[in-house]
Amino acid sequence: MDLAPYVDHLRRELAVAAGAGGEEARALAERLAAALESAARLALLEALSAAADEITQDLAPGSVEVRLRGRDPAFVVTPPPTTQMDEDERPAAPPPPPEVDEGGTSRISLRVPEQLKPRIDEAAARDGLSVNAWLVRAISTALDPGDARRSGARRPPQQSGNRYSGWVR
Repeated sequence: MDLAPYVDHLRRELAVAAGAGGEEARALAERLAAALESAARLALLEALSAAADEITQDLAPGSVEVRLRGRDPAFVVTPPPTTQMDEDERPAAPPPPPEVDEGGTSRISLRVPEQLKPRIDEAAARDGLSVNAWLVRAISTALDPGDARRSGARRPPQQSGNRYSGWVR
């Protein structure tokens, strides 16, 4: 999606509004418009991200993502699965993500290779979790493998020289 027409429209509107104040105000508006271009782009990206989040909530287990390609956003739509399973074919409900007793939450930005993102989406959908809840569970498992052993999760063995370490259930 090309944001340039929207930013240019904003610049023209600012020039028209400043034109009522005379030539000096119009010159000032032109200088401000150049400085505000990056802020306008950021505001548009934030609005698009918020819209994608709202659509994803309604589309779950599908999703809509905003990805940057250069300076312009691109939308990636992952539709919900279309196959219907019988009640006896459905997998057992996965254990809920671990509860954290520290109270608040923190927000981080995680960048993963593009080929990994669909696999994460599929794993989360398979477990009946949001991507965020699935990632929290995976991180908790990696940080405290003792809890994961009790919940039935599996950790791949790690190779160290000629020895293997790990666990299975």
